[in-house]
Amino acid sequence: MDAMHIDTDILIIGGGAAGCFAAVEIYKKSPNCRVVIMEKAHIERSGCLAMGLNAINAYLHSGQTPESYVSYVEREFEGVIRKDLVYTIAQGLNEAVKDVEEMGLPIEKNEDGTYKKRGKRSIRIFGERLKPILAEAVTKTRTQVLNRVVATNFIYNGEHICGVFGYGIKDSKFYVVRAKAVIVATGGASGIYRPNNPGESRHLMWYCPWNAGTGYAMGIRAGAEMTSFENRFIALRVKDVHAPTGTIAVGVHSKQINARGEDYLELYYKHLGGNKCLTRHRLLATMEETKAGRGPCYLDTTTLNDADERRLKEDFLNMNPQIILLWASEGMNPRKKPVEIQGTEPFVVGGHCQAGYWIDKERRTTLKGLYAAGEVAGGAPKKYVSGSWVEARIAAMTALEDIKGVSLEDIDSGLIQNEKTRVSAPLTKKSGISPLEVRERLQKIMDEYAGGISVNYALHEERLLEARRLLKGLKGCLKDMTAVNNYNLVEALECIDRVDVARILVEHLIYRKETRWACYQTRLDYPNKDDSRWLTFVNSVYNAKTDEIKMVERPL
Repeated sequence: MDAMHIDTDILIIGGGAAGCFAAVEIYKKSPNCRVVIMEKAHIERSGCLAMGLNAINAYLHSGQTPESYVSYVEREFEGVIRKDLVYTIAQGLNEAVKDVEEMGLPIEKNEDGTYKKRGKRSIRIFGERLKPILAEAVTKTRTQVLNRVVATNFIYNGEHICGVFGYGIKDSKFYVVRAKAVIVATGGASGIYRPNNPGESRHLMWYCPWNAGTGYAMGIRAGAEMTSFENRFIALRVKDVHAPTGTIAVGVHSKQINARGEDYLELYYKHLGGNKCLTRHRLLATMEETKAGRGPCYLDTTTLNDADERRLKEDFLNMNPQIILLWASEGMNPRKKPVEIQGTEPFVVGGHCQAGYWIDKERRTTLKGLYAAGEVAGGAPKKYVSGSWVEARIAAMTALEDIKGVSLEDIDSGLIQNEKTRVSAPLTKKSGISPLEVRERLQKIMDEYAGGISVNYALHEERLLEARRLLKGLKGCLKDMTAVNNYNLVEALECIDRVDVARILVEHLIYRKETRWACYQTRLDYPNKDDSRWLTFVNSVYNAKTDEIKMVERPL
């Protein structure tokens, strides 16, 4: 395996929405700065926005303020948020959106030139080409893009992060990238739990299937402090195709109905707020309806007019065209039949919920030289794409300031050889277990013992302890994985990353002994919220030498 050595000032891991925006911001401020983006796929169509987007869900309309946005997020997450992080995001939302519009993003507008609302804090966009637009903006800078290079581990000298190791999927080269600062913008983690759709359809899910939690895992292995992994995200989505329900519920104001045609949020769940309930309560109520024998549940599209139906289809074409293809193949008209909805498997994402790196207000992680932005950064839920852009800007400006007077570090040759050996190990084995077998075992463990779909997302101490035991055993089996080609090798590396993330997740789920975010984190043995004890952040630090996970509480 030949080695490729690259030196740069700032290295960005992940060429998604946050990573691309960070690179553009760096060159606005410092045109001579050397920047490298390491992207697992290709930046033109990578990350969770690869298919596009039909709305920007974090925007301050007239009359709204950063303070009001913080209050909204605080209410949604039962008081446990980093107000400092959410506030700095809210301050920059509108400017970030304007910047991307100037890059070429079409935004629907009213006659007076203001952005057209889609809900209280959202705006309608024509975003099918959002990712190519961001990628094109990067190409206009001096950024060196390493497409189809998988990050494998941070280069950590015990004092600070000084680069990243990677593996080239196409060229089979081992990358050693030295940097004065590293911004991790790798998104969240999918594929940890058994998905709704099995077999060949297993990658048809809500979140990007290639987001394996690598950004989390690399930080975990290096000893970074992580936060709020127990605050999982479970999406309420259109059954089978996982198209966003907000496009229907918010975009064309369709109500949630049960199999009897009843508006069940208003009829049975007034105590949760009815149709004004929290996001997770829409999922919770749907599950309760099914358990009560009043499912399946739907979004009532039968009341739409011609204009609403056309707008609905246009919105889905900008973000999730599979549902339009499904309707066309079945000759279905959403005005004739309501759209069935269901919950997804759990995900670990810091942009919808708040799992991720513990960071300061300037987006520094607890590891010197490492910064986090977007879904991988913890403590600030409801940031969505516009909030991720703001966070990318903050991280970029902080990194630029911090690298002044900093020199590149020499990398110990033994460290390089150890990582090269680790990465290539599955290719050297003639027999062993396949990545598919590992992934299926992981998903079965997490589904059955750590609150997956099969148990209605419910958690219990005894089952979580069994998950801990089984995951430790599974980690011991990872050394026996074999790979027959580069693609298979990437799958093996993803398995390692997912197991490392899953172990942290389970420890967080065990530690918080209350139910604060029902559905996302429902403890059957601790069914109530307990502000007197648990109005706090649950964090963790992994010790790679001892294989121990230390739990840490941080005050609000």
